[in-house]
Amino acid sequence: MRIDVITVVPQLLDSPFAHSIMKRAQAKGLLDVHVHNLRDYTPYKQAQVDDYQFGGGAGMVMMPEPLAILVEKLQEERKYDEVIYMTPDGKTLVQKTANTLSLKENLIIICGHYKGIDERVREHFVTMEISIGDYVLSGGELAAAVLVDAIGRLIPGVLNDETSALTDSHQDGLLAPPVYTRPADFRGWKVPEILLSGDPKKIGEWRHEQSVKRTEERRPDLLDDDI
Repeated sequence: MRIDVITVVPQLLDSPFAHSIMKRAQAKGLLDVHVHNLRDYTPYKQAQVDDYQFGGGAGMVMMPEPLAILVEKLQEERKYDEVIYMTPDGKTLVQKTANTLSLKENLIIICGHYKGIDERVREHFVTMEISIGDYVLSGGELAAAVLVDAIGRLIPGVLNDETSALTDSHQDGLLAPPVYTRPADFRGWKVPEILLSGDPKKIGEWRHEQSVKRTEERRPDLLDDDI
């Protein structure tokens, strides 16, 4: 999979893609992330990419021309499945969306900044708008890093244990159950006996019960009638 990220502050994305799972995914050739500095594609002097709002109002707006130039350049080189804009008023990111996007081949992610991007770019280029929560960040870079991580870890071969991603919270509409490791007795706090039983069926049943219980307690909004 290839992901092209468009930003005005590329330095903010240096670390998220250079370490841990995302680094390994790229080293294995399973994920190819390219970060583009939008200022390199503006026709305006002094690398200008933003301007005042028509109609007045506080805050600058990212201009349409630099974004159009870069997006069209990328689209001339390959076909993209989605052009995603990270924005607080987008559809909230959920696991199902990450699952769907992990099956794509090429994605463009636009990081908003200032008061956002010119509406004409949203109308004519953007195919999907995503928010990572009901709050506002200084820019879309951190949100883009979250999205790339959520997608990238699902690509087959990225995780050492591919079943790990399938048992994460939200994959089946439930929160993950409690997990334990050695020692079995720490300061008198003991691991539930069922996990030491060696009975996969009973352990699986216990984990499902705990998932349902935890979801009821913490995120009842995730539950539906068929659980």
